[in-house]
Amino acid sequence: MLQHAEAPLRQAGDGIAPGGADELTRLLFDGDDRERVHGEWRRLIAGEAFAHRPDLTPAERIALSYDRLRLVNDTVTGPAAEALSYDAHRLAALHEWTGFLDGGLCTLASIHYNLFLGSLLDHDGYRRDLSPYTAMERVGTFLCTELAHGNDVTSLETVARHDRDTGGFVLHTPHPGARKFMPNTSLAGGPKTAVVAARLFVEDEDQGIFLFLTPLSDAEGHLPGIRVHPLPDRTGTPVDHCLTSFDHVRLPREAMLEAAHGRLDKDGRLTSSLGNRRKRFLRSVGRVTMGKLCMSGGTLGMARAALSIAVRYSHHRKIGAPKAGERMPLSAHRSHHGRLLRAVATAYAMTFLHRSVVDRWAGHDPADPAEREEVERLIAIAKGWITWQARDITIEARERCGAQGLFPANGLSDLPLNVEGGITAEGDNLVIWVKAGSELVFAHEAGPARAPRGELGDLGFLRDLHACVERIWQNRARTALRGGPSGDPVGRWNETSGAALEMVAAHARVRAADALLAATARATAPRTRFLLEGVSRLFLLHELRPHTGDLLVAGHLTPAQVEALHGTTEGTVADLAPHLTALVDAFDLPAEYLAATPLANADYLDRFGS
Repeated sequence: MLQHAEAPLRQAGDGIAPGGADELTRLLFDGDDRERVHGEWRRLIAGEAFAHRPDLTPAERIALSYDRLRLVNDTVTGPAAEALSYDAHRLAALHEWTGFLDGGLCTLASIHYNLFLGSLLDHDGYRRDLSPYTAMERVGTFLCTELAHGNDVTSLETVARHDRDTGGFVLHTPHPGARKFMPNTSLAGGPKTAVVAARLFVEDEDQGIFLFLTPLSDAEGHLPGIRVHPLPDRTGTPVDHCLTSFDHVRLPREAMLEAAHGRLDKDGRLTSSLGNRRKRFLRSVGRVTMGKLCMSGGTLGMARAALSIAVRYSHHRKIGAPKAGERMPLSAHRSHHGRLLRAVATAYAMTFLHRSVVDRWAGHDPADPAEREEVERLIAIAKGWITWQARDITIEARERCGAQGLFPANGLSDLPLNVEGGITAEGDNLVIWVKAGSELVFAHEAGPARAPRGELGDLGFLRDLHACVERIWQNRARTALRGGPSGDPVGRWNETSGAALEMVAAHARVRAADALLAATARATAPRTRFLLEGVSRLFLLHELRPHTGDLLVAGHLTPAQVEALHGTTEGTVADLAPHLTALVDAFDLPAEYLAATPLANADYLDRFGS
């Protein structure tokens, strides 16, 4: 556990000692690149335009999200908007800082800048005039999944039939199940243009799925042949989700988005650098990978905001003390601050994992198929783990604020529902983890086979124990796969998938631990290192609890260590408890946002109902 001889960094509610919060914040927010990556977005959300607006109807909330999207665009118009689509760090950070204030804006920004504009740029975008989209004269949207085809997007049925006479295409929805499901295609927000995933037919030959630039509406309404049906309101912050179909819509030749993976020559012959239709499709919708980073970034910001509010409330909310006539803060109780501390430790691990994964994506070689596959798998694993943890954290934070947390003005009630959108968007978590699990069974060797003996307080030992958990589940998955029913691939995978998913979860924890420990090693101020070591220890100890039986059976832990785990964890919580507020102060939420959130302030009772 933490050494008690270390001078306390802060007591709850006191000011942090010099050097602690500043370095914690710098480490959390990309170090020397903090201002470039995060500064613009942090200042933007501190403005009056992002203040909470009570009593809006769903339609008014949708309109407000589009208004805010244009405020975002005012800072990045023109070439800067194109640059944003290519800058993984700034694009993900945009979602971190806007998601907890406006989940609808988070969704719209991901669609316009990443899925729409990013797809255009990835497909010979330099040949197009992008100014209507970078100036947001037209809002971009992305139409891929269909009512009958979600995760099985390679089975999409929308058709783009090549017209040899004109060189263009006829876009058509052949039946109701092929309607595009959930794109933001209403008239809200102004004129829109879509990138539409459709199956290309040349003559009667299926060439696979490509993207087609398709205007949907203008100032007068939807264009001829465009059929849009609003979907019912869903949970969370509203977005103008719709069902969209096409009735023999004619598109010009230049509507097809082309790149090396697929081009049509003047005679309608397809040339491609890739050998099959599935690979061509995956390359066409490659922006979904960056979308995973955007979604996990948005939910990450939601988790940190929820904790910042709940921790402040825990110090402001006074309850009866053991001595008659005295009052004490909720935060005095281990049953309260212990749960928040464990969530804070997880939020630190989530943040540093996200930073490390964005770095990998930004620095990978796209021409190296093996490296790209590895990084895409890591992004999928991180997205699943971060968004699931964010759901748990936002629920925990809301519950710790009691009934007060149910009121939207306090900034908590919408967050768990908005996280749910991130869990499903850009690849349903379970589905992308199943795919990752099928690859990780044999793609790498988890380990070590035997953790070196160590003490429960040793961070390296704790990290290796988590790696041993991954190896245990990998071995179980391999055994199940090899022993499954022959000639029945679904049956074999059914026997394997449970262990494979446990392996993926363990792999995510190991990667998060590695990122957290690497950040701890970068700390230079003693107080910063003191806090990060405590946070790392609490994260590793708490996450180890469900796996002690397996580790004991395998000989990685002794019975005495299993018995000591609870006490060691509680001791770590006790050491960190005086610094709970300091740890969330480092999340660096704008003072304007916190001042406008009733529960984050000592006078919250005076504001209630005012």
